[in-house]
Amino acid sequence: MVQSSLPNAIDVLVIGSGAAGLYAALSLPQRLRVCLITKDTLDRSASDWAQGGIAAAIAPDDSVHLHIADTLQAGGGLCDPDAVRQLAEHASDCIAHLVDLGVAFDRDNGQLALTLEAAHSRRRVLHAADTTGHAVISTLVHTVLARPNITILEQAFIIDLWLDSAGHCLGVLSLYQGNLHWFRAAATVLATGGGGQVFAQTTNPPASTGDGVAMAWRAGALLRDLEFVQFHPTALTLPKAPRFLISEAVRGEGAHLIDHSGHRFAFDYHPQGELAPRDIVSRAIFSHLQAQKNETGVVWLDLRPIPTDRLQQRFPNILKVCRQWGLDPLQERIPVSPAAHYWMGGIWTDLTSATSCSGLYALGETASTGVHGANRLASNSLLECLVYGAQLRTIPIHAIAAVAWSSPVPLSPLELPSIDWLAWRAALTQLLWQTAGICRHQDRLAPAIDRVTQWQTQLAQHPLSQLIETLTPATSYQLPETLSENTLRQWGELRNLLDSAWLILKSAAFRQESRGGHYRTDFPHTEVSWRTHTLVQGTRWWRSQPIMDPDE
Repeated sequence: MVQSSLPNAIDVLVIGSGAAGLYAALSLPQRLRVCLITKDTLDRSASDWAQGGIAAAIAPDDSVHLHIADTLQAGGGLCDPDAVRQLAEHASDCIAHLVDLGVAFDRDNGQLALTLEAAHSRRRVLHAADTTGHAVISTLVHTVLARPNITILEQAFIIDLWLDSAGHCLGVLSLYQGNLHWFRAAATVLATGGGGQVFAQTTNPPASTGDGVAMAWRAGALLRDLEFVQFHPTALTLPKAPRFLISEAVRGEGAHLIDHSGHRFAFDYHPQGELAPRDIVSRAIFSHLQAQKNETGVVWLDLRPIPTDRLQQRFPNILKVCRQWGLDPLQERIPVSPAAHYWMGGIWTDLTSATSCSGLYALGETASTGVHGANRLASNSLLECLVYGAQLRTIPIHAIAAVAWSSPVPLSPLELPSIDWLAWRAALTQLLWQTAGICRHQDRLAPAIDRVTQWQTQLAQHPLSQLIETLTPATSYQLPETLSENTLRQWGELRNLLDSAWLILKSAAFRQESRGGHYRTDFPHTEVSWRTHTLVQGTRWWRSQPIMDPDE
């Protein structure tokens, strides 16, 4: 239930209300008292925006083996075979559970309809028109609200993890209803989504500010493969319009990617053309625009090869949004260009979703399970949320004692310098887009790292940063009248964006090759010696042991 009062006891604290957080809350034993915290409202997440669908090998001509093979192929040699196997083997059970819960997937003659997406060898992607994420999220939200053991706190912004002297995670420090509270739990689950907002051009919602990864890094948790960012090739590109994602599924159904002359240029870069892996299609667009010196910065997606009735049935939301911006895809082409979409790297987790920090778990885009490797296979992300969220049902958690909340201690008034937080954030995101976007080079990465480091130092000297450092665990604090919740959240999100940006830039400079979602123009080739994970802990970067080819 959604409530405003503080829960007296929390066994499991789940941070995030996307598919990963919701499904994890439902998978946990009902004897446990679960508190699900979201910084916005319950139904606003990147999962809710997901259009493409959920992959599962359930067709007669498909198999778990083929799903595994396609995922490994897309992952550029960095997938964990055990994690991929776990994903593919549990896919059908998760889909069956969603159907039982009431998710209205599209059907064809009574059977679940399946479509083809890039780099899949079979039709295995389930969908609910082109609003699959919304269909899943709305069903999960309805189910979560009916669970008496789950308490939901909305509009609560998590500032940092709460650790004891041994590095065990005890919970979080959160801003909630004008007060700062320490929420204690036996287990804390980070399901905070990705960090696409670190880039000026992104399909991610405004809340995707890399919170989970940044908090885990500050807490000393092990991170992995942060250089790998997937840029979706086809985001709607119009003046003043949001970078609305035009689903990969439209290309699977037959849409053409063309330049200003009508040429299907993607085949010039890869034999699979529009259905090549996303990183290849994104770079094809980037390279083609540069070669043609196209000042518009766009190519076009032509949906007209798809039969009209099929378009209206499969992609009603895409048609609706385009028409809102004066475009009719039934009659004209859609201007598109790449945008940051998915962060393959994240907090390292094992097969039970546990991180390197005891008491802390991570799920979804904020985690690095080993499923995606260097490049995520389309429609594996929602599935990963479900499969790894379900793993929490087996973790050993013991109920903790109830607590009595004391009256918040009033904080002294603060004199805050006048800062345009949005302008600072815009400068950061533009810097990342120009230096760590689709194509990277050391000559741009090095000065960008220096600039972000300077910004981090500047923010660390801000009175809010110094205030947070002085707070005593387990004591609640009341914000002074001179400090609004909005200002504190803007400070907190900027801090997380700066940390995420620094981690991406440093990791991109560390990996001296090109692979999957990481492309270096000064190191354009994939090197066998770099078939390793990038591992990060604190200020230390190192390589994992070499990853063996499962076919060798």
